[in-house]
Amino acid sequence: MTARLERQIAFLREADKLKTVLRASRLHDDSRFENSAEHSWHIMLYAFVLAEHAHAQVAIDRVLKMLLLHDLVEIDAGDNPIHGVVDHAAMEREEAAAAQRLFGLLPEDQAAEYRALWEEFEAATTPEAVFAKAVDRVSTPLSNLDTGGGSWQAYDVTFAQLETRVGVPISRGAPGVWTWLKPRLSAFFGANGRL
Repeated sequence: MTARLERQIAFLREADKLKTVLRASRLHDDSRFENSAEHSWHIMLYAFVLAEHAHAQVAIDRVLKMLLLHDLVEIDAGDNPIHGVVDHAAMEREEAAAAQRLFGLLPEDQAAEYRALWEEFEAATTPEAVFAKAVDRVSTPLSNLDTGGGSWQAYDVTFAQLETRVGVPISRGAPGVWTWLKPRLSAFFGANGRL
């Protein structure tokens, strides 16, 4: 029992480092950049509140577990903004190594379960993972709307890029949310000459 608890506590201490990983997105009040731990909490709340808008029936507890774990790899791999220039193959290797290290801190049964949840999220083939991916894409556009463009300006994002990188996953997992969000995004990009 003591050895198991030691491993669990070691993992929890390491997970605290997610609070130090800054994202490209800002808080809705534009006061500072969001950290990855805050992002994980907020999209879990999004999933809990928006579950009725999922494309299919989902086990919300599984969605919440995926969202809780999905960005832990950023402790080692850092945040890779969706609109940034990223070597995707290198990023996948770094994130897989991070998942191995971080989940490997846990007792074997938990390590296997949490790694499987992380891999399910990454693959985005189950109804839960598709919805989780959709929810992961919703919060940043809303904060960017509230902050006058936020990270879209920093990365020179066009509406067409946003439709592909954000609209496709949202419409797959929460089509009604995309139907609501798209005209608001289009209006912003149109008003700012970024269509």
